Amino acid sequence: MKRSNTLFFSALLGMGLYGCSGGKPLDPQTQYGPDPELPEAKNFLVPPIKVPNGVGWKANQTPVVAAGLKIEKIADQLEHPRQLYTLPNGDILVVESNNPGEAPLTAPKQVIANFVKKSSGKGGKGGNRITLLRLEADGQWKKYKFLEHLHSPFGVQLIGNSLYVANTNNIMKYHYDENATQITDQGEELSDLPDTVNHHWTKALLASKDGQKLYVGVGSNSNITENGLAIEYRRATVLEVDVATGASRIFASGIRNPTGLQWEPETGKLWTIVNERDEIGASLVPDYLTSVQEKGFYGWPYSYFGQHVDERVRPQRPDLVAKAIKPDYALSSHVAPLGLWFASATTQLSDQFKNGAFVSNHGSWNRDPLNGYNVVFIPFKEGKPNGKPVNVVQGFYSKDEKTLYGAPVGLTEDKSGALLIADDVGNTVWRVYSP
Repeated sequence: MKRSNTLFFSALLGMGLYGCSGGKPLDPQTQYGPDPELPEAKNFLVPPIKVPNGVGWKANQTPVVAAGLKIEKIADQLEHPRQLYTLPNGDILVVESNNPGEAPLTAPKQVIANFVKKSSGKGGKGGNRITLLRLEADGQWKKYKFLEHLHSPFGVQLIGNSLYVANTNNIMKYHYDENATQITDQGEELSDLPDTVNHHWTKALLASKDGQKLYVGVGSNSNITENGLAIEYRRATVLEVDVATGASRIFASGIRNPTGLQWEPETGKLWTIVNERDEIGASLVPDYLTSVQEKGFYGWPYSYFGQHVDERVRPQRPDLVAKAIKPDYALSSHVAPLGLWFASATTQLSDQFKNGAFVSNHGSWNRDPLNGYNVVFIPFKEGKPNGKPVNVVQGFYSKDEKTLYGAPVGLTEDKSGALLIADDVGNTVWRVYSP
């Protein structure tokens, strides 16, 4: 870390605020799959904190890819690229955004968390815009300022000639022309979205196959309702929005922070990745990948991974715990998944990556040693996860865990079937392919 960061943490140690690890964390290998090992919960004044110092990538430096794959940079000098979306004509939309900064600092741990996030580069300035990447005749990707003046955007979907953008507070609709490199109209609001305080501000977005509905991932306004239950109205949910009217309903609930939504290609079921709760240990609670059942309840805040009760929550709700759905697949603790992409029929990577889900793990501040900071592939069989994750891309931080070069977020495929990765610390878009 930089000297200023070291002095800051020394001060925290002197005040007794920077907590110890609370014991050796579990090997992440024990926390993958449908039945992760779950240790005893621990309570901290301030939980374990570790985030390497963000420096970005040096010239000609890249992440490390699995054997048989290659990686190249197709865009850089972006402003906090968070999500990617491939348009039918092959153009790529890059959503540049970051935290709207509306969450109040109500405890010392929040001040500390904000500090370490900024030092990592994860709290870097966002463009609040969408940049368009177009592959030109010379084989180079050219950047265009496609849509500006957005409010912490995240999800984006195209239905017909209408482009829908999920800001932190609403879904906006814009007219789309495949030949245009810029949208200049003001658009119209389709639906508002829960945005009070914005503890979890990202709004994942996915259109139904028939284009009649939009599904929205809405994170909680707290870790475990410490801001009160009233402020959690319609949060920690997947919402279903009617495209014709903008009317919405809760499709599924108890999902602390659903940061990515996709359709599983074999079964057509809705799946999501979820960032679980913090502050009860470096090995609790595993983040997860799961199918989403209509009217299903997934435990937050009262329990985790089925019926494991979170004793911190008041009041307790044993009636809701009893019906909490156990997630399909644990990703291990504090990996912070932020990107989900199912391999398609045109996926260009090797056969090992043809049937399953790619997940980008952004890494969390709430674990020492580090976990995540990679892109993994989870093999599927008959529409369900089948086996341990396979590392596809890693090398986002130094071996001593002190320096962070990048952090993966959104995923998509380009028209050739190569995997694209948004990197919001390195301000880069990477392309992974089979040579």
